[in-house]
Amino acid sequence: MHFFLILLFAWAAAASPIVVRDSHVSLAFTRRYKLDGGSTIHEIDQARARALIDRSRSGVKSRASLFDVSASNVLTEYTVDVGIGNSPTTYTLLMDTGSSNTWIGANKSYVQTSSSHSIGQLVFPTEQAILWAGNEYIDDITLADGLTIKGQSIGSAFTANGYNGIGGILSIGPQNVTCGSLVLSSDCIPTVTDNAYSQGLISEHAIAVSFEPVTSMSEANGELAFGGTDSSKYSGTANNVPLTSTSPASKYVGINQTVTYGSNGTSILSNSAGIVDTGTTLTLLATDAYNAYMTATGATPDNTTGLLAITPEQYNNLESLYFEIGGTTYEFTANAQIWPRSLNSALGGSSDYVYLIVGDLGSVAEPGHQFINGMTWLERYYFVYDIGNSQVGFATTSYTNATTN
Repeated sequence: MHFFLILLFAWAAAASPIVVRDSHVSLAFTRRYKLDGGSTIHEIDQARARALIDRSRSGVKSRASLFDVSASNVLTEYTVDVGIGNSPTTYTLLMDTGSSNTWIGANKSYVQTSSSHSIGQLVFPTEQAILWAGNEYIDDITLADGLTIKGQSIGSAFTANGYNGIGGILSIGPQNVTCGSLVLSSDCIPTVTDNAYSQGLISEHAIAVSFEPVTSMSEANGELAFGGTDSSKYSGTANNVPLTSTSPASKYVGINQTVTYGSNGTSILSNSAGIVDTGTTLTLLATDAYNAYMTATGATPDNTTGLLAITPEQYNNLESLYFEIGGTTYEFTANAQIWPRSLNSALGGSSDYVYLIVGDLGSVAEPGHQFINGMTWLERYYFVYDIGNSQVGFATTSYTNATTN
């Protein structure tokens, strides 16, 4: 039986019950946001970018840059409760399109059942922003009643740094990211999405993501769909483009794009490769492009929040930022470029300023990795990751031109 699985995100204290309607299975997500001092969101995003690109640069399993910033300081994360095993134990896992090794054990030990089988291998995936290592097992994963993936490879962590209150990661990025993550093997590991498709549980080898801008700490704001798209979440049709072939962006969900600012078309970033990543909060540009954007907008760096800041008067004159992807231009209005003003205080910011969501990618920028379109980008456009056809698609939504921020 084919399922079109929709995973709903919500800001809440706990995940809502699973709802089954006809052939659709809806599984509630929880969004968690915490700022308790120390590192800023910008620093956390830069640390994640370093971890994502580190192995691509070195070609070996390297621990470099994994501990530069503690991710327990700033967290913007989406979690889902999944069952693992026969008579499954429930684990709360992060959802991440930027990684591909699913694992558990950060705050709850792996409970083995009759479906649990060790493969006799250690796993050490360096693409994830926070170090973990463990033993690899084969087990069943239940995402919802009637939707159990058989024989999924998972890691059982014996060490994990920075996952306070989270059990591990439900990883749905490209399978090639897993290659070489087993210590004694260069084999690749099929992801949850790969196995759901190969076992006939979903009809299309694809996922789709819909976020909505948030203005408070208690809003439902997104949906992840396995096996197809939810037409109620976008308008028109998705414009599809091939995944980039330029390394190292090609290792992840990579695309090529050009960025300009304002009605005069001020160049910010010429046609370059980068990635789309749900695990990154901001929209990060290579330093030269970031500096060009800062000059064009008149923004200045704010040390407290780590973001670019402008005055309300400057915001009134802020022009649109344009992303050209595959021949289609995606406009980011002035409102789309700013952090929700109602949440300024959550970052330690001031109501006297407006903060921008464009950040500096930093030292990891190179010709094949010039940007990361993070969650703030995805809040404005519907995103389809079509694994089977090696392409991605974007479509407008009712929030593309929203003024809620």
